[in-house]
Amino acid sequence: MDLPQLRYVVAVAEERSFTRAAARCFVVQSALSHQIKALEREIGAPLFARTSRRVELTAAGDAFLAEARIALDAAARAVDAASAAAGEIRGELSIGIIPTVTAIDIPACLRTFRSAHPAVRIRLRTGASDAFVADLHAKRLDVAILGFPESTPPPAASRVLRRDRLLAVAASEHPLARKGRVLLADLADEPFADFPAGSPGRAQSDLAFEMAGLRREVPFEATTVDVIVSIVRAGVAIALLPPGVTPGDPGVVTVAVDDGPTRVEYLAWGEFNPSPAARAFVELVAESGSSAAPA
Repeated sequence: MDLPQLRYVVAVAEERSFTRAAARCFVVQSALSHQIKALEREIGAPLFARTSRRVELTAAGDAFLAEARIALDAAARAVDAASAAAGEIRGELSIGIIPTVTAIDIPACLRTFRSAHPAVRIRLRTGASDAFVADLHAKRLDVAILGFPESTPPPAASRVLRRDRLLAVAASEHPLARKGRVLLADLADEPFADFPAGSPGRAQSDLAFEMAGLRREVPFEATTVDVIVSIVRAGVAIALLPPGVTPGDPGVVTVAVDDGPTRVEYLAWGEFNPSPAARAFVELVAESGSSAAPA
């Protein structure tokens, strides 16, 4: 058994295709298939169920895949650690970013990090905070920018970047635009655009209305800020969003909500043995003026 065989198994499992896996690994399909068959003979069990149109992991393959990923990660970390000891940080840095990051300037941080560590390959993902926490635990991500309601316990390996009370966002011609401050009760009868029900991006607003004993209607759900703001701009709904999400947009206005929900933004990283690249990124964010710091 060798590392290329492990990489081939991971590629086939993720691509669900020997053809696509071979292209991803830059080998001919016959060579990849031969190596996986040799590995299956060594193990004594098939890793994949194959037809001409379909490829799926067997029970043995599913068990093997988890350990193969750990082995590949360990090998990569060995190389990264040796490079770091020699004064150069290498490897990959995977970063999860929620759609409503306001605490740090992501492009500026990436520019600075890339300048300091040009040998690191950076992979960015956007998504939801709860999924990112699971990915950090499973080592599918190195670091993540997260947002949670103030009442939610923070991730174990994390630092607070910013606390914000959400603002009401409405079209510039909406009656709310003429008000300096409002209460949740003033918004309860308005239609809302928000993130999907059950998501961390939605949780703080739902919880705030529930605690205030108020009901609201959310006829529009979207996974990105741009779509939510476009719905608001069209005048068919309002939203509750963090300050700084709509800078300079002439089509919308923001209004303070005195009893509005508070969102806490965190920088989080893998608690167990973070990579040199992850540590360097956390240190960079700390040096850029936030309160984040490495474990």
